[in-house]
Amino acid sequence: MTTIRTDRPPVAAILALGLTQIIGYGTLYYSFSILAPGMARDLNWSSEWIFGSLSAALLIGGLAAPTMGKWIDRFGAGRVMTGGSAIAAAALVACAFAPGKIAFVAALIAIETASNLVQYGAAFALLVQINPKVAQRSITYLTLIAGFASTIFWPITTALNAHMAWQNVYLVFAVLNVAVCLPIHAWLSSSVSRSRKDSSGEPAKHVAPSLAPSIRAPAFMLMVTGFALESFVNATLLVHMVPVLSGLGLGAMAVMVGTLFGPSQVLSRFINMIFGGGLSQLVLALISAVLLPAALVILIVTAPSVPGALLFAVVFGLGSGLSSIVQGTLPLALFGSEGYGRRQGQVLAIRLVVSSTAPFVLAFLMENIGVSWSLAIAAAVGNIAVLAFIAIARLNLARRPHHALGRAGS
Repeated sequence: MTTIRTDRPPVAAILALGLTQIIGYGTLYYSFSILAPGMARDLNWSSEWIFGSLSAALLIGGLAAPTMGKWIDRFGAGRVMTGGSAIAAAALVACAFAPGKIAFVAALIAIETASNLVQYGAAFALLVQINPKVAQRSITYLTLIAGFASTIFWPITTALNAHMAWQNVYLVFAVLNVAVCLPIHAWLSSSVSRSRKDSSGEPAKHVAPSLAPSIRAPAFMLMVTGFALESFVNATLLVHMVPVLSGLGLGAMAVMVGTLFGPSQVLSRFINMIFGGGLSQLVLALISAVLLPAALVILIVTAPSVPGALLFAVVFGLGSGLSSIVQGTLPLALFGSEGYGRRQGQVLAIRLVVSSTAPFVLAFLMENIGVSWSLAIAAAVGNIAVLAFIAIARLNLARRPHHALGRAGS
């Protein structure tokens, strides 16, 4: 693995983490919607209760995220991810063998709590700890690879579930986490430790904050608000994409339109990798925030036009894909590499708490005021996120008008 002393992205680490992110998101998150009908049938629960259990698990996992962020700073992201892989595998096994509803929910909470130890938040922190100077590029490359998680694991999960019960699918996924992800995370952890020992006589490399100390606290609150509201808008549409499109009169085309979302996410990450190097992370955050409500406006104005819906899916996917990058790179650019894990934990906690309510809120709104007005409210929420990022820029300009915010690759 590339050591911490180089200024090139650690390619081996990025590729290895890309694989574990695909497995982590695929087994611990994306597989759930496909396996949910079998879970509901075996537990004699409605689908609403099954997905309600998932929301509760995501919420509780989010509340634990700040503590996990502190562990990442204290023990190292590699060690935390290694332990997280073991916990994830054990939680999947516990869920598969759950004798009843209470045990199932407890295991599901363990799964979603473990996911915070092995998914983006921890992976971004590991790349920062490997080499903070190139972490922004490394995070971009990682998200490009991991963007294929749903594309790979939706069909894998569907194929497995066609031949075996959901419990056995979870057992297969447990093996993947313990046999593939755990050794990779252990290798990365030991490699980082060796790199730090080799460079112990050299000055530590850090990314300095780009914000003045006097404005960091309000800027952090604004950043968290922006990310949380973006996650809310993103979560509402991801869960209800097909019902929303069907409700606007697109009928059978709704599924085809929805399939454009994933490739558009990957496309945005590729475009950012090629052309985004000259833009500050705050500008990229602002672009991602603008794209999400803009996509909703396009859908509202053009429905039930199929070309308009296709444009919506592409624009929304572009915004969502870029958002996942800047959630890792903007905190680094604005606040530096010291305490990065703790800050990521705080951001993740608030994001998950807010976004866990999104599916229920949109379902309630659609039932009571209709699809179009519900989307209009979601677009308004997205616009508040835009204002939050603009406010950060204004704070910094008022304090240091000639300072350029956190340029990529700094």
